[in-house]
Amino acid sequence: MRSAQPAVRDYASIARALPSDIRVRSRQQRMQVVVDAVWDALHERGVSWVGFYVDHPDRPDDQRLILGPRRDKPACSPLGMHGVCGQTLRKREVMIVRDPAQLGLNYIACDPRDRAELAIPLFDEKGNCWGVFDVDSWDIGAFDQRDAAGFQEVLRAAGL
Repeated sequence: MRSAQPAVRDYASIARALPSDIRVRSRQQRMQVVVDAVWDALHERGVSWVGFYVDHPDRPDDQRLILGPRRDKPACSPLGMHGVCGQTLRKREVMIVRDPAQLGLNYIACDPRDRAELAIPLFDEKGNCWGVFDVDSWDIGAFDQRDAAGFQEVLRAAGL
């Protein structure tokens, strides 16, 4: 396990590099474009996984979040509402977790090497929270408020 100062990442460049027609694409296509762009730009800058979880409120709480587009390895699905992504969806606020191991049973370890996580709730035009954007790192303390703001900039540029 490594401890890290959050890497300086150029989110504005990622947002500018998104295709000009991204907002007319389906949500699924936009999510895939975002994970590909983020992965390509940041996998060598402290990001070990990036993806989306989509809420299915009709399912039991332990099966509500279903894995959507992601890079670059498999992940847990479905997820329950007790983990970081579930708490992000329920609270409707960004969660930055310096070291998920400190969360105990409230952490769902899809990859035991992951040592930091950032999760961002996603809202539709009516204000309904429909999913979560999730980013992991193998470095403790890999994410901070600058990263949260940067990822939100990319998500806004993609209409997500």
